This record gives sequence, C-alpha cells and structure tokens, in this order.
Amino acid sequence: MTATVTALWRHPIKAIGREAVERVTLEAGQTMPWDRHWAVAHQKSSADGSEWVPCGNFLRAVNIPTLMAVEADTDEARGRVTLRHVDRPEVTLDPVTDEAELLAWLQPLTAGSPFQPARVVRAASRGLTDSAMPSITLCNAASHADMAGRAGRELSIHRWRGNIWIDGFAPWEEFDWIGREVRIGDATLAVRERTGRCKATHADPDTGIRDIDMLGLLSALGHQDFSVQAEVTRSGAVAIGDTVELL
Repeated sequence: MTATVTALWRHPIKAIGREAVERVTLEAGQTMPWDRHWAVAHQKSSADGSEWVPCGNFLRAVNIPTLMAVEADTDEARGRVTLRHVDRPEVTLDPVTDEAELLAWLQPLTAGSPFQPARVVRAASRGLTDSAMPSITLCNAASHADMAGRAGRELSIHRWRGNIWIDGFAPWEEFDWIGREVRIGDATLAVRERTGRCKATHADPDTGIRDIDMLGLLSALGHQDFSVQAEVTRSGAVAIGDTVELL
C-alpha cells in the first residue's frame, strides 16, 4: 500500500481554532504557513513574539478545554481570521488590530480559569509551535485508529491538533522514523522527536468538554506520546493525495 497524505490542518491562533487546507508550500526551516501565526498570552506571561518561548506562556486547552471546540478560517490576503465555537457567535477579525475584540470573544470561554487572555502575540519569524524547533506535526492515521479501538469509540483526529495526516503505515510505525527523513509531496522533512501529550486531548473537539482519559489510554502503551515532530529540510509543495516515502 502506498502511503499518502489524507489531510492537512493548521491552527492560525495557537490553541484557538483549527483549519483544513488542501495544499501548502513548506519552506526549509519554517513551520507550516499560518500555523500558530498568532497566540494569546495570558496575564502571567511576558511573551511578546520576538522569540520562541514555551507554550505555558499562552492560553492552552490543557487548562481551558473549551478552546478545543474553536474552528477557524484564515483570509491570508487580509490577515484576518474567522472563529466559530458552539457557545460563541461567529467573529471575523485581525487578531492584532482587533485585539480587544478577540480578547472579549474569548473571555466567556476562559471564565473561571486562572489563565485569562491578556494580549495577542504575533510570531516574528516562525510559527509559535510547542517545540523549540520550527516543527510540523506528522500524524499516522493507523495509530489514531488504534487509539479509537482502545477507547472503544470513534475519536476525532482534532484531539491531536496535528498538521499532516498520513495513511498507509502500520500503527505506531512513525516512532521508528526519528532520525530519518521523509519525502512528502515535493518537500523533505527530518523527523526529530515524538510529540508528548497533555490533558488537552481529553476534551471533545466538538464540545470542548473533557470526556475521556486519553493520557491513561496512552500510558497503557508505555508512553504518553502521539505523532512525531519534523523539520522541513527541503522546500516544496504538499497536497492531499501526495505520496509519502521514507528515505
């Protein structure tokens, strides 16, 4: 069976909104375009976007599970994002210019959390991914299917907030890719490390309500990882249906 790309996802505002795309052009040493392009710093953070900082500086679903249910659409030409949530009205805005509007839109979703939205941060040179390197998350559809089987129910892929979904490999085979390169479409990526997971995965991406102990299910496998982090080493276009080949 030939391995192929089955889905491409980006998250224009870190931890707030997911967006499907059909095609992307990856650049060496960069994250997926418009992925984690903005982030919302909480009141305890000093992040300003000038350099990479750990994810604990920003609003996250690990602390605010309601954020998992946000969907997004990005108008790249205008730098504007449309956000939707089951409990909030749809809004379209420039996260920087319309910062006050974005923070107000988020406030009902963060009510009761010790982490409150304070300001919007825009990435200066690379997406604000969780890893210190400019990473792209590669997800194995077979590993997700294995987790659904262990859970005894259908699971949304959005619990993992990955970038590139791949079908055609054995479950958990992606962990063996670390230290190797993989060609996806016209781009080449070097697989660097596993993706450690947190309680954000416990929340249903449709409702933002925690409904499963995902970390417990992963722990039964002897780890709490899902997917791998890769770095683009050769620029190129990637589209749904493209072939994926280990080098």
